[in-house]
Amino acid sequence: MYQNGGGDKIEKKIVKKLKERNIEAITGLNLRDAYVKGEHIKCNGVNMDELDLFFSYNAGEQTQYQMYLYKALNNIIPCINNFDSFELTEDKFQTNYLLRNSGIKTPDFRLCHRDDSKHLKKFIKKWRQMVYKPTDGWGGVGLTKIDNEATLDTLLPFLNQMDLRFFYVEKFIDYDKTDFRIDIVDGEFVGCYGRKANGSDWRTNVTSGGSVFLREANEEVVDLAKRAAKITGLEIAGVDIIYDKKKKEYLVLEVNGIPAFATPEQEKMGLDFNNKKIDKIVDLIDKKTTVKK
Repeated sequence: MYQNGGGDKIEKKIVKKLKERNIEAITGLNLRDAYVKGEHIKCNGVNMDELDLFFSYNAGEQTQYQMYLYKALNNIIPCINNFDSFELTEDKFQTNYLLRNSGIKTPDFRLCHRDDSKHLKKFIKKWRQMVYKPTDGWGGVGLTKIDNEATLDTLLPFLNQMDLRFFYVEKFIDYDKTDFRIDIVDGEFVGCYGRKANGSDWRTNVTSGGSVFLREANEEVVDLAKRAAKITGLEIAGVDIIYDKKKKEYLVLEVNGIPAFATPEQEKMGLDFNNKKIDKIVDLIDKKTTVKK
């Protein structure tokens, strides 16, 4: 469990509620500190492959080593989120490709080989504006808005230096610089809040300068979020949704496998879904461990 932004207090509440159901919780099992010996994945003296369930919720701390062991664990014991769905939603292209083919509307996107710059130039002429996105980025890191061919020509050499094999771009959507973040746990709606971009920026991510505000969810965005979570297979999902002003429709922008709880500051401003989310997660853990036993 992530420890910043009040995550340590959330962890204690989850552990307490699990204990009330006679479920022992071992904390601090960070796969960063784990190693493999024979048939066991060991961490802090614990054989993790002998656990009834592994709950991973360390946003922004996933390394390739952690992901590698996470995948191995998922083959032996139940994990939340299950690794296949988590790995899927860590990749923006794979997620959007699946959503679009399942009837969920997303921004138009293109995936091109790095040597296929002529197609990127074709897209910018057609769309006028597009956004370059690292397929495995989070928090708005690496997002680059491309307004014209000159900007694209400036960006391509930089991306080539990063030894990228392909480019993923999305059509820039004319929206009101706000979004919905809808939290779903085990197929049920948990909570909603809004985020808005700061000043002239277009990114709503808090790590990119955006801010959180109270926002009521309507039936349409909740239904859209539930469908997106179901399609990706995430037990716990945070679905980002924007409104396309030109087409007058809602679009799924991203599906996140580690949606943050409200921070203490956000709770003071009125975001009150933490306890409901904790209860739903505890129910989910209880159900999955019961099935295993």
